[in-house]
Order: sequence, then structure tokens, then C-alpha cells
Amino acid sequence: MDAVSQSYDVTIVGGGLVGATLALLLATKKIRVALIEAGHFSEETVDSQPVIETTTNESTMDDQEHLTFDPRVVALTLASENLFKNLGVWPAVEEARTSPYSAMTVWDGSGTGAIDFQAHEANVEHIGTIVENSTLLLALRKKLLELDDVFILENTKVTQLGPVAEHLGESVRFIGLDDGQVITTRVLVAADGALSSVRQMAAFSMREWSYNHHAIVTTVKTELPHESTARQVFMDEGPLAFLPLRSKDGDCHYCSIVWSQVPERANHLLSLTDQAFCKEIERAFESRLGAVEWVDRRFSIPLKQRHAKQYVKDRIVLVGDAAHTIHPLAGQGVNLGLLDAAVLAEEMNQAASDGLDPGSERTLKRYQRRRMGHNLSMMSLMEGFKQLFSESAPPVRFLRNFGMSLLNQHPLLKRPILTRALGLEGDLPDITKK
Repeated sequence: MDAVSQSYDVTIVGGGLVGATLALLLATKKIRVALIEAGHFSEETVDSQPVIETTTNESTMDDQEHLTFDPRVVALTLASENLFKNLGVWPAVEEARTSPYSAMTVWDGSGTGAIDFQAHEANVEHIGTIVENSTLLLALRKKLLELDDVFILENTKVTQLGPVAEHLGESVRFIGLDDGQVITTRVLVAADGALSSVRQMAAFSMREWSYNHHAIVTTVKTELPHESTARQVFMDEGPLAFLPLRSKDGDCHYCSIVWSQVPERANHLLSLTDQAFCKEIERAFESRLGAVEWVDRRFSIPLKQRHAKQYVKDRIVLVGDAAHTIHPLAGQGVNLGLLDAAVLAEEMNQAASDGLDPGSERTLKRYQRRRMGHNLSMMSLMEGFKQLFSESAPPVRFLRNFGMSLLNQHPLLKRPILTRALGLEGDLPDITKK
């Protein structure tokens, strides 16, 4: 490789939600951080459209003006919300637009079973908050641009992973960039998404399989207000979630939807006119919010589950979707990634405070031990739910509905599920606590 142009303690590849959060978590310590982003970083607006998308034709509905929301939203847990409050990011997010929800309703579309969760059952004001991806990402990036401790390398890609070697008395990894520069770093963090190029270049072993489902995501307007309640119906062909959205003036008739369908059915739904699609989703949702009056542009995203067999290798560490992807039926994907970032930062910051190498195998393996078990547990739980609700055999359907109804009658039994939904279980880093 050519001569070294810059040296960093931590280099993060990927300026999305998880990468930007990790950079901000490390910026308050004496750690020299570089954040590499393949696209623009400092624009006033950010694009969070799905990487793979299938869209409908132009709207065929009325010409009435409707509110526009980002098609990609995240249901932040209380742990994630606490993280952003403690980082000083939350005021900017709230000023833009947030949609806290205080109740959740889940039911079996093929039976009578249902479970209701209320925030007061856990002595909290709300269960979670729906935030548009672009709103949160813009707030994170604006915060980062205010700081002098993070070096932003935008419109830049990693093209070569060099060896781990000694440089200026430190053990570092050499990295080649697409502009010809060579940098060194004590830790290289792959936060570059499900198709992570860093993970592929470093030859991390993966377990992955297709769910044989596509997630249709869009925004709809309903006849009845959503009452700050997240709703999800499980059907044989896949779950359908209505996530409540609220405008700054308090309009509560919009919801972000995530509808999981087999590819053939998803393609059919995308080919429908807007009016026909509204009728289909209204029928599937059992008209719980009255008529579906309007639908925005639709997107379809293939769903796969992935999990790295290890998160750490030779001063490279995986976080977020680069380490694991999960079915969106419980909205936990981004929250798991944010916990990855918080735990990794906690371990590296502690090492730096103790005068130790933040990229040492001991430090990074502690992160792996704390996060891998939790991530695998959540992935197994989501896979179990998916298999349970996709089973159409009458005995299984009866037991499923009986179990849901029984569980709904016992608050003490519901409490562990609600605690997990709040993101308040497990080995939480301090910054995710109040």
C-alpha cells in the first residue's frame, strides 16, 4: 500500500442510523474517530428510501393534498429513546415530528385471540415512539457536524483492507480508500448495512436464509384516528402492522404500514390501483380504523434473516445490519443495532479511559459476548412468532388463540413481554437508562 495519510483510533464505515450514533457515542472521549460515508453527509435533507424498491404508478386517487411521511420509519423503544436523549439529539427529533404510542394491540386474523398492551401496565407514559428514518438521521448528522472530534470522510468508499501491522508503535489495520489514500485505524467498524462490503472483504462467515416474503411499506390515511395505538394482525400469509403517525398539528389519521407477503402476492398488490390497494388493506385489517381513504407511494423490500457467526475479527467489528438482520414483524431491527453501538462504545470508551487499546481482542470480544446472545435470542423469538402464526392446522390455531386470550387476562404474564417491547431487558449500557 501507499504511504499513510491519516491515522485514527476508530474508523466507522457507514453513516446511517447505527454508524452515526456510534460516532456520536465515541465523540465525547479522547478517541480519534473517522466516519466514512459513501454518499453526501452534510446535506440539509437525507434520503432513506429503501435500497431495493418496487413502486406503483402515479396516484390515481383524488387531488386533495395529504401529509407526506418518510416511507421508512422506526419504532424506537424506550431504551433507544433514552439513548438519544442522553446524547442531546432528542430535542431536534421532537421538534421535527414524532409519534409516541401508548398502546399496542395484536390479534390473530384467523381466529379470536388478541393481546392488548397499555403503557400504564409498565408505569410508563408511552411504549415507544414512531420516528421517520430521515428525521432521526438528519438530527444525528447535524449533531456530528457540530463536533471537532469526528472526521467526516463523505463521498468515500473503502476499496481495500490491508494487513494488521505495527505503525508508529501501535498495532493497526491499514485501509485503502477509493481516492487513493491509505489510512490506519486501531478499530474498523462495519456499519454499512445488510450487504456490508467491509464484512464481505473481511470474509466473515454468515448464516442467512430468505423468509420468502417481501415487506410492502407505505403511508395510509384512515377514516378513524389511530388513538396513539400500534396495531398488528397476524394472518396465514403474513403480518400487517399499522404504526401510528402524528402531524405537528395533531392529525392522527395517518399510519405507516408494513405488510409482509409472499413475493407473488406482493407483486400483485403493488400492481393494483390506489383505490383497489386501499380496499385490500382495509379488508385485511378488518376495517379497524374504518375506511382506508388514501395511500402514498408503495415500496417492496425482500426480507432475509442474516447473522454473522462472529462479530469480531482482526480489529474489525460488525454492528447493526452488517452483523444481523431480522424479520420486521416486531420492529426490533434498528433498536438491536442501536444497542450494538451503545455497548461497543461503552467497552471502547472504558478501555480508552483505562489507557488500554480500544481495538484489542479483549475489548472487542467483550462487546461480542454482551450482544451476540441477546441478538440471537430476539431473532429466535421472532422466528418462533413467524412460524407459529403461519401454521394453519386447526389444533395449532386453537391453541394459539386460546393462549393469546389467556395471556391477555393475566397482567403479570404480560409484563415480561411488555418489558421486552420497551427494550428494557438484558445487559443494557448505562446511556440507555434514564
